Amino acid sequence: MNIIAAMTTLPNTLVAQIGGDYSWIFNLLFYVVFVVFMFYGQRIQMYIMLREVEGSLHRLRHIKDEGRKIAIETIKEIGKPQADPSGRVDRFLEYFTITPQSLDPAGVVWKLEHIIDVRDTRLKDEVKLMAPSADETQTNNLENTLEVAMALNFIYKVIRHYYLLGKKTLSLYVIMQIQMILPLVMREAEAYASALKAFAYGQPIGDGAGALVAAKLMHGHETKKIAKDCVVATVPIEGRTAYVIKAEGPGGNVGKPGDAVKAIAEENEGKIATVIMIDAALKLEGEAVGEVAEGVGAAIGGPGVDQFKIEEVLVKYHLSINAVIIKEDIGDAVSPMRKEIFDSSDKAIERIKQVILEKTKEGDKVIIVGVGNTMGIS
Repeated sequence: MNIIAAMTTLPNTLVAQIGGDYSWIFNLLFYVVFVVFMFYGQRIQMYIMLREVEGSLHRLRHIKDEGRKIAIETIKEIGKPQADPSGRVDRFLEYFTITPQSLDPAGVVWKLEHIIDVRDTRLKDEVKLMAPSADETQTNNLENTLEVAMALNFIYKVIRHYYLLGKKTLSLYVIMQIQMILPLVMREAEAYASALKAFAYGQPIGDGAGALVAAKLMHGHETKKIAKDCVVATVPIEGRTAYVIKAEGPGGNVGKPGDAVKAIAEENEGKIATVIMIDAALKLEGEAVGEVAEGVGAAIGGPGVDQFKIEEVLVKYHLSINAVIIKEDIGDAVSPMRKEIFDSSDKAIERIKQVILEKTKEGDKVIIVGVGNTMGIS
C-alpha cells in the first residue's frame, strides 16, 4: 500500500518541483505574449484576414478564367468565327452601363428603359460579330453566356480592389468588411460558375420557372407575338378566357412583359378581371426548393422598368393583381433547372386555377404572365 501511494504522489512532486524552478520562465512568457497581443493583436488579426481573402481571390480568379475559356470555346463551336474571338471577348467582359441621372426623378424610368434597350442591342451586335454563324436562339444563349462571364469578371475585380486597398493601407476595417461578406460573394460566384454550361448549351435554368408554367398553360394553343420578344396565347381555363404571356423561346430571353400586359389590357379596353404573375423568387434558408407561395403585387425582378409599366396599367384600369412564386436559391436560379422546380410548376398551375375560381366568374378575362428567362423553353 505504501509503495502504491509513493508511486502515485511521485509525478505530482516532480511537476511541483519543475514548476517551482521554472515558474519565472512561464510568467515571463505570459507577459511577453500579453504585451505582443496588446500592441500587435489587431495587426495579427488583419494578416489572418488578408490570407483568407487572398485564398478566396485565387479561387475567384480561377472561376473567372474558366468562365472566359468556356465563353470563347462556345463561340468557336457555335459561331464558327473566321478569326480568334478572344480579343472581342476580353473587350466584352469589360463592358459597362451607366444608369441615367435620377436627381430629377421625373421620366427616369423611360431613360432607364432606353439605356437598357441600347445596351441589349449593342451586346447582340457584338455577339453577331463574334459568332456570325449563330442563329437567333444561339445568339441569345451566347449573349447570356458572355454576361455570366462578365459578372464573374466584375466580382473578381471588385474583391481584388478591396484586397489590394486593404493591403496597401493596412486598414483593418476595409479588410474586415470584405472578409465578412466573402462567404456570400463566393456563393454567388460559384452559382454563376455552375450556370456557364447551362447558358452555353441552352439548358432550362431555375429562373425560367415562371416561363415554364406559362409554356405548360399555352401548350397546344396558337401563339402570336404581342410585344418585343414576348408571345401570347388565348387559353380557356375554368370557363374563363386567359391571355397567357411569356418571353419568346427557346433562346435565353426575358422579353418585355410590361408592354405585353399593356397591349392586352388596351385591346380589351381594360375589361380584365385580374392579372396573375408567376415568377421564381429567392427562398429563405430553411425553406424547401420548389415551395409555392401566393400573394399580391407585380412579381418580376430586373431593373424595375417592366414592373413600373405593369403597375401603371393596373392603376389606369383599376385591375387587381395576384402573384404566385416558386421559391429557390440563388444557385438554383442560374443553374440547370432542378427536378423540384420542374415538378413545382404543376403545383403553381393548380394554385393559378384556384385563384381564378375564387377571384373571377365564368366569362371573365384574365391575364397570366409567366416571368423569367425562357432559355430552353419553347
